[in-house]
Amino acid sequence: MTKRKTASKPAEKARILVVHGPNLNLLGTREPEHYGRTTLADINLALARLAESVGVELEAFQSNHEGALIERIHAAREQGVRAIIINPAAYTHTSVALRDALAAVAIPFVEVHLSNVHAREPFRQHSYFSDLAVGVICGLGHEGYRLALEYLLNKINLDQ
Repeated sequence: MTKRKTASKPAEKARILVVHGPNLNLLGTREPEHYGRTTLADINLALARLAESVGVELEAFQSNHEGALIERIHAAREQGVRAIIINPAAYTHTSVALRDALAAVAIPFVEVHLSNVHAREPFRQHSYFSDLAVGVICGLGHEGYRLALEYLLNKINLDQ
């Protein structure tokens, strides 16, 4: 009886999803005193390079539409996404539906804000997401995204 060699299936890369909410497509030109001059494309490229350097697949998704953000988060569970970085932008203060989507998929996430929302208008000081997040980073500009990714790469076991 001969033994068959079975080809081993290459391990799938861990996947991280970065979700950008409304108006973030205007980064670099929109209110630079609050959000800086770094563009969304610059942020996404830096994150993709960092993830790739450690063998992690990263996808960035931006929408100005709440339903599209919710549908992308729902799809993340089926696609095996291991962690999410989300900047809900203005939906931070208004969207129970987006919060419910994150709760429903039960994927660990870090909430990121470019500006220090606690030093701004009172309505910006409440988040519907922070109590569900594994961490919240705000006020560190585009570096907040990098820090969120580094945290997820180091602290959340992405290789299981």
